[in-house]
Amino acid sequence: MDSQETTSLEGLDNACISAKDEAGTETVKNVVLQSKGEILEYIKKLAQSSDIPGKQELDSLKQNFYRIHKAELNEKKAAFVEAGGNPDEFVPEVDADEQTFKEWMRIIKEKRAEIMAEQERIKSENLQKKFDILDKIKAMISSPEEANQHYNEFKELQNEWKTITNVPADKVNELWKNYQLYTEQFYDLLKLNHEFREYDFKKNLEIKTRLCETAEKLAEEDDVISAFQQLQALHQEYKETGPVAKELREEIWNRFKNASTIINKRHQQHFEDLKQKEEENLAKKTELCVKIEEIDLSNLKTFADWEQATQDIIKIQAEWKEIGFAPQKMNVKIFERFRAACDRFFEQKAAFFKYLKESQNKNLELKKQLCEKAESLKDSTDWKATGDILTKLQKEWKTIGPVPKKYSESLWKRFIGACDYFFEQKGKATSSVQSQENENLEKKKSIIEQLKNIAVEEIDSCADTVRKLAKEWNETGHVPFKEKDKIYAEYRELADKLFEAINKSNAKRRINNFRSNLKSSAEKGGNTLNRERDRLMRAYENMKNEIKTYENNLGFLSFNSKKGNSLVNELNKKVEKLKEELAILKEKIKAIDEEKSK
Repeated sequence: MDSQETTSLEGLDNACISAKDEAGTETVKNVVLQSKGEILEYIKKLAQSSDIPGKQELDSLKQNFYRIHKAELNEKKAAFVEAGGNPDEFVPEVDADEQTFKEWMRIIKEKRAEIMAEQERIKSENLQKKFDILDKIKAMISSPEEANQHYNEFKELQNEWKTITNVPADKVNELWKNYQLYTEQFYDLLKLNHEFREYDFKKNLEIKTRLCETAEKLAEEDDVISAFQQLQALHQEYKETGPVAKELREEIWNRFKNASTIINKRHQQHFEDLKQKEEENLAKKTELCVKIEEIDLSNLKTFADWEQATQDIIKIQAEWKEIGFAPQKMNVKIFERFRAACDRFFEQKAAFFKYLKESQNKNLELKKQLCEKAESLKDSTDWKATGDILTKLQKEWKTIGPVPKKYSESLWKRFIGACDYFFEQKGKATSSVQSQENENLEKKKSIIEQLKNIAVEEIDSCADTVRKLAKEWNETGHVPFKEKDKIYAEYRELADKLFEAINKSNAKRRINNFRSNLKSSAEKGGNTLNRERDRLMRAYENMKNEIKTYENNLGFLSFNSKKGNSLVNELNKKVEKLKEELAILKEKIKAIDEEKSK
């Protein structure tokens, strides 16, 4: 097998791009990227977009790009080694895609740095503006007697506060607490214009009641992430809304806080469940890694062994694809471990088939030499000596292992053609032998006619006749060479059918006799039936293993000529015979189980 059979893992882990919003909340973009081309197209759009990609998103893109890049390098290296190269001398070509990827990443990082710097500057300016507003409100509070006069100015400051958005995250809570404190203190000072204050309290109560109701409905939202993000906006609006009447402040806040707690707990539980699922995925992926790592490559000595192991690996890779992501800090590591285990297997497989290829090429040269020897002798008239030499060459042919498949049939035809030509000429030159062969042919035709007259339905009464005719056939000598395959095929078809019927009849009789003897064995009591069943089960397992061994051996036989197929046919018959015996053992075990259940 060549390197094309090395299974690529390029599609095993899809890229799922993650990022964070401005509030620091982690989100997940459902973007599935399975090739370098898709990743390059995606990162190009990011570079040309006005949006700022998050660091986590860029890290995820980088990890997935280089995972695929490394897989491609491994495949190229495997092909280099397969072609006979030294692994230490492998030098990868410059990857234009990698250069393009680096260039887009550089552009994104520079733009990101510029935008983030600008955002930080704006945040700092906004922070100072809010500090200035707080100072102004604080100054109003220090002159209680002028509170009513400052009311309109206070409302303008409130509106200005709402228009100022982004500030440094570490200052958000401090600003809100101070703003809430100073606002409430100012409203408490508005004693002279009671109607104005009560109107504001009422309006603020309506807003905060609406926010509470909205938050309470969010607790029923199916999309936990969306509910949490909407809640953040509600909190911002709540903070920017002025106070309510003093006696209602704690009540309305507790209502809003309780609704928020439910959403926050659901959000937290969602990520705990996600984390647990990722841990479970990590355990599953670790188990698959162990499965591949525990394959004893030293025990894979045949083509069939490697093919079976390859199918197992492909099945494991399919299982891997069905498993979701592992925890982020382990996701790349576990994939690298899995990739390394797969690479180890396919590198060893490539080495095995390289050795197999070299061995087959050596066998090819040896068989070509035998062909040349046979061809040089085919016109010889020294019948005895040359016949012995060619017979010896045929035996030597069988000792040489397989050759490349594309040469196998033509090479065998060349060799056997030279041998057959000699023996045909020898047959023509020996008329007495030919006369005897013609006589044998008539005998065998007679045997075939007798077999044709035996009905399968009457096989029990004709079994001895069939055996007698089979013995007579085997004792009858050679027939003319050009007739032997045709006459033998006709006989074999009849004999196989009749002996199959005999075997089935014998098997049925044996099972019936066995069932008859079971009752007396059961009456003896004790563990008689159990011991017999254990004995049969051991025999059953041994026979299964023996059949498997024969079938594996058959996988390495690739004779395509009529003579060469005789060995294959013999082994096939032996396997069929064992399978019939296996079926009888199975029926006996079934009979014991039925007897025990009575």
